Amino acid sequence: MSSTGRQTHNTSKVLCVIMGGGQGTRLFPLTKDRAKPAVPLAGKYRLVDIPISNCINSGYRRIYVLTQFNSTSLHGHISRTYKFDHFTSGFVEILAAQQTFENTSWYEGTADAVRKNLIHFLNHDFDYLVILSGDQLYRMDFRPIIAQHIETQAGITIATIPVGREEAKSLGILQTDATHRITRFVEKPKEDAVLETLKLSPELKRKHEVKAEGEAYLASMGIYIFNRDLIRELLDNPLPDFGKHIIPNAINKHPVYSYVYQGYWEDIGTIRSFFEANLDLVTELPRFNFFDMSAPIFSRPRYLPGSKINGAQIDHALVTDGCIINGAKIVHSIIGLRTVVGAGTELHRAIVLGSDYYESDESVALHERQGKPRVGVGSNCRIENAIIDKNARIGNNVTISPAGKPENVDHELYFIRDGIVVIPKNGVIPHGTVI
Repeated sequence: MSSTGRQTHNTSKVLCVIMGGGQGTRLFPLTKDRAKPAVPLAGKYRLVDIPISNCINSGYRRIYVLTQFNSTSLHGHISRTYKFDHFTSGFVEILAAQQTFENTSWYEGTADAVRKNLIHFLNHDFDYLVILSGDQLYRMDFRPIIAQHIETQAGITIATIPVGREEAKSLGILQTDATHRITRFVEKPKEDAVLETLKLSPELKRKHEVKAEGEAYLASMGIYIFNRDLIRELLDNPLPDFGKHIIPNAINKHPVYSYVYQGYWEDIGTIRSFFEANLDLVTELPRFNFFDMSAPIFSRPRYLPGSKINGAQIDHALVTDGCIINGAKIVHSIIGLRTVVGAGTELHRAIVLGSDYYESDESVALHERQGKPRVGVGSNCRIENAIIDKNARIGNNVTISPAGKPENVDHELYFIRDGIVVIPKNGVIPHGTVI
């Protein structure tokens, strides 16, 4: 497709809807007090900043975020971050699930969430509805996918990504013909015989210009484009979910096409995937580049001072704004906003999400009298393979490591998920504790 062809459609004819996700149980305890899209990312962003930034960079500025669980911090973040001027029709608005006289149930799935807000959406003038997920890390210009959608006269276009056999078992896999039209959809195929029938043939790999070596399968990215009239028709039933119900039913009745995307894409649905995606950002050539200013990732401006480093050793780490790091050793770690780290502490493969405030001297003294540590990480600690959530108080001489422990543990002071220790938000780890 020519580069000029990408810009032919009118960006005001597109309405974007970001799914705020359900309870986010697989990301617990990071989702104990916040919605999944509000989970911090890369020290200073939140997951929801990714899809919103992709929309804004594509020229689409009418964006709804659908939420229902623990949405207070998400509301605060979005209302303080995304303000367009009075002379544009742009907005980023949250639509939280609410009980009404007509409907007393909460959102029961992705399709149900859109159905319950459809009248609200249809008050807008749009031709194409873009549905996005709130918990994925990727950078994508949505204009080429809309251009292909128009060109193929599709009713639905699904963004797909080539994956290998192991990944295919946990994703929705699509089969297409040479024109990109989808002929079959299988949710999480486990059997080898089924997988064999879904794999891309060498001809289709060439036709779709798939660069992946070896076996390749087209997986749904959970990014959908719908025509206005078709979305009304498809939601005229009680089916709750797009991926499980609406899309498979639509394939035989309507023109459903695949748009093949081949950049970096990570579904941050579990503690392990969250941990690995964050730690990848501290490598010399991370797979996701926050430094790419041609399509920046937006977030809330916080007006914090630059971080102060007092004799620390720092190697392959991200240190965000407003931190005070004393003589510590920090390797392969992310240090979030306003983090204070004591002298003699070693952090290795640790993600510290930071703090929402600086603790006053009075508060520090009061907590000290009660035998409680200050907010941040104390002195002479050893922390590895751990996530420290916001406003946690880690005492002096504390050791935190999952070594020799089960994959999953629930303890009053901490949790272990996927072999990673998680200290919950506002958690307190007393001086001298060994985890």
